[in-house]
Amino acid sequence: MDAVRHLAGEIGPRPGHTRAYFRAADWVEEQLERHGWQVTRQRFHSPPGVSWGVPVAGGTSVNLVATRGDVRPGEPWLAVGAHLDTVPQAPGAEDNASGVGALLAIAEATRDSRTRLPLVLVAFGSEEPRGEGDEHHHYGSRAYVAGLAGQERRSLRGMVSLDRVGVGEVLPIGSVSEPSALRAEVAGAAERARVPHVLETGQASSDHWSFVRDGLPGVRLGGTSYGAYHDETDTPDVVDPAQLARTIRTVLAWLR
Repeated sequence: MDAVRHLAGEIGPRPGHTRAYFRAADWVEEQLERHGWQVTRQRFHSPPGVSWGVPVAGGTSVNLVATRGDVRPGEPWLAVGAHLDTVPQAPGAEDNASGVGALLAIAEATRDSRTRLPLVLVAFGSEEPRGEGDEHHHYGSRAYVAGLAGQERRSLRGMVSLDRVGVGEVLPIGSVSEPSALRAEVAGAAERARVPHVLETGQASSDHWSFVRDGLPGVRLGGTSYGAYHDETDTPDVVDPAQLARTIRTVLAWLR
């Protein structure tokens, strides 16, 4: 919740190419490093366009990629990501400071404990659309997937996207089309963590889609409908700490 309040309450709207976005990226990088993670920046271009009805300029954005030094080429690994940007008119507490807050909590919880496989945490830039269709969406995660070497692609065992994870009392676990082995894995983790959940298909509007479209395993957590979506009223009071906790407990159960 500290992250939600800082990102949405103090920084506010942060489209992926803007000065506000880089302020947010600086802060998130500082938090990750404070929790013992090594952070690199992956730069990519965000084109101009129209983001949820508002014209936006093009420019450079960054992904923050955090590791603990244990990822080895060709060896199995896991990824958890959350997009850091917003549409221009929204402070983005639920969409998606909630996901980033959960990501930072996971970074803290795993700093001194081993996960079953090496873990990469990614804060993605420019997830929000700048036009219609897949080619105008998910720029940061598409850049990340495009940058993976062949060995890294073949050895990725699962990617979980945290996107709008602070609203509701039941945790959505979404796959793009048919049920997947990864979705079943994450659902099993939710059961072990005693988290009420619902399985959904057709969930393509988050960064896991960039992985799935390239043949890599990905699922989304989150996505409960709420009235402040992409709106100026998406402020920290929208986010329920109990739902954040359900999300974090599920991811930790999956990682362990």
